[in-house]
Amino acid sequence: MASDFKDVINQCIQILEQIANDSSVPRNIRRSASDVLTTLKKEDEPLFMRTTASISILEDISNDPNIPLHTRTLIWNVASQLETIPVDD
Repeated sequence: MASDFKDVINQCIQILEQIANDSSVPRNIRRSASDVLTTLKKEDEPLFMRTTASISILEDISNDPNIPLHTRTLIWNVASQLETIPVDD
């Protein structure tokens, strides 16, 4: 079960790296994506804390009016994947 969650995290990390390196995305969105990457990679914190903090940041940036539509869709996808990880881990 834990390896499934690691797979989800790894998929999310790949998408967030794509967003963070996309020059068509506004700088503040790229910075927030990098913040989420940093949060997800903190192995010393419990998984539920990392996912909860990440989802919160993703929800904030998905409401930014300057975010490109394709990026918003990717953000929603990442948030949805992270929401599949149980909070009681």
